[in-house]
Amino acid sequence: MTAPTARICCLDLDTFFVSVERLLDPSLEGKPVVVGAMPGKRGVVTACSYEVREFGVHSGMGIAEAYRLAPDAVYLPGQFGKYSPYAKEVKGVLERFCPVVRTASIDEFFLDFRGCGRLYHKATDRDADASIERVVGEMRQAIQDEIGLPASAGIGPTRNIAKMASGRAKPAGVKMVRVGEELAFVHPLSVRKYPGIGPVTEAKLVEQGIETLADLLDLPPGPLRARFGNLSDSVRRGVLDHTVTKLAERDRPAFHEYDEAGSTAGSISNERTFSADVGDTLKVENQLRALCERVCWRARSREISARTVTLRLRWSDFHTITRSRTLPPTHDENRVFACVKELFRVANTRGMSIRLVGVGLSNLVGPNDQLVLPFAEPSRPKVGRALDAVRERFGYDAIRLGVAGGKSNWLA
Repeated sequence: MTAPTARICCLDLDTFFVSVERLLDPSLEGKPVVVGAMPGKRGVVTACSYEVREFGVHSGMGIAEAYRLAPDAVYLPGQFGKYSPYAKEVKGVLERFCPVVRTASIDEFFLDFRGCGRLYHKATDRDADASIERVVGEMRQAIQDEIGLPASAGIGPTRNIAKMASGRAKPAGVKMVRVGEELAFVHPLSVRKYPGIGPVTEAKLVEQGIETLADLLDLPPGPLRARFGNLSDSVRRGVLDHTVTKLAERDRPAFHEYDEAGSTAGSISNERTFSADVGDTLKVENQLRALCERVCWRARSREISARTVTLRLRWSDFHTITRSRTLPPTHDENRVFACVKELFRVANTRGMSIRLVGVGLSNLVGPNDQLVLPFAEPSRPKVGRALDAVRERFGYDAIRLGVAGGKSNWLA
């Protein structure tokens, strides 16, 4: 068996949208820049420069809050059609250096350098890992020199290590984590740095005193192990299982979510902000139905199920709540939607229009983790798999669940 090596690379284009805007308008260089919704409109920050982050602005923040923190920043509307050609140019550079390149999103790529050590070896390289690290540095510099875009790259024995390493390499650097260095690398990192652990799961962990990945990986026997043991084991596999190196079979469309097959880490969630506050219950329910479809489709793509379903609501006055319910493990959109619809009926008592809705799945389990009871409800026909097959061939929006009211109200 071939010894494991650090051969998976994650290349991330630093502040990509901002960097493209600066190529188009060099006067923006060095200035605090925010790309996304414009002040006075509803929406969020899509990307922001390092200069504006010093004021507390970050991606995903509401634009009103960003403007309050940084009123003197330059605000630009995102025009996504002009960014894609630059991402295509970047991929062309990457393919000159590596035989296997996969697009994870418009600004992130995974590369498989396995088998390339001898190809790139020079006498000055102390070993094959050093050869790959050097070449990745040259590749990163080529993107900067030829296209004008800064990038950071992480290299490691697994996809998750490579992705976390790319974060540590910012800005415009290269970070390699060799075999045997994985635990030393991840232990001091906050739990949020692990791919798939979002803010909700992070808050639950921190509430219990689990702040770093070392805390999560080294859970002692007891209540915390009982509660977070599945997550801890999943993270350990993602860090140390060197067989988890296969990249996606095809590129992921830009802006699609990243879902690693078999991963039960963190949660799966999607949300939508309405273009105008909505008081029509039917319209809200139809959007919730679309979100249930989305999260269940993502769960099936991971080959996992969820025990906990969560509804998120934000009213027009920005008051926000979450409500959750535990079910037998499922990834069936009809069951999830029935639960979400009931949570919405009970929670929507304020008599105000709704600004945002979200649906989340958590307490995730793999197929081998589910306990089947002798009187469990029989499985439904595999409709979800049939839907997935159609979407795989024709795209996600090719087929959708029927909607109430006799007409479509899709807002996704």
